[in-house]
Amino acid sequence: MEHPVTIVRVKGIAKSFDSKLIFENLNLDIREDEIVAIIGPSGCGKSTLLRMIAGLESVDVGKIEFTQKSENAVGYVFQRPILYPHLNVEGNVSLGIDGRVSKKERKEIISEELRLVGLDGFSTRSIESLSGGEAQRVTVVRALLNQPALLLLDEPFSALDIPTRRRIAQDTREILKSKRTAAIHVTHDPEEAEVIADRVLNWKELTFLTSEEE
Repeated sequence: MEHPVTIVRVKGIAKSFDSKLIFENLNLDIREDEIVAIIGPSGCGKSTLLRMIAGLESVDVGKIEFTQKSENAVGYVFQRPILYPHLNVEGNVSLGIDGRVSKKERKEIISEELRLVGLDGFSTRSIESLSGGEAQRVTVVRALLNQPALLLLDEPFSALDIPTRRRIAQDTREILKSKRTAAIHVTHDPEEAEVIADRVLNWKELTFLTSEEE
């Protein structure tokens, strides 16, 4: 039986802002196809960790290693959907597709991916017409079409009502598994973490120090 392959390894990292230590000696391995949820209160440093993995924040101490080479190593879904209002749903999703794909094939791919997340027939819908949950599904589809080795989910469902949050978490898990994409999902909601993840970690299990400010 083959052992799971580690695709990203976080080794003893630390981060400070304005000389204030946010966390130190944080270690984390993410395996191929694995969905890991990290639970912790707002402001403890969860989002900072994701930004460091994505290369959006520097690492003060330690290192982050991707052990598999990938053209698109990391995808990122933010807490609030980032969509372009001058483009319809199809236009926004198409930003995640290789430009060499033909227009016809692009339309077929987008239509199928939207169907998988319960947005069948939404291609021509305007962004302003979407609910919060629908908008966040669009951002997930766009991020995954770029075929990242690892998807980072930064509390993307926190602004939604609980039933919608649970449903989208389950849908996101299913699409991640269907694409064999590894993911880190950060949240303050233990039930949401259990719905989406293969492995759930408490922030205090990862680091010796947390702070009240991120």
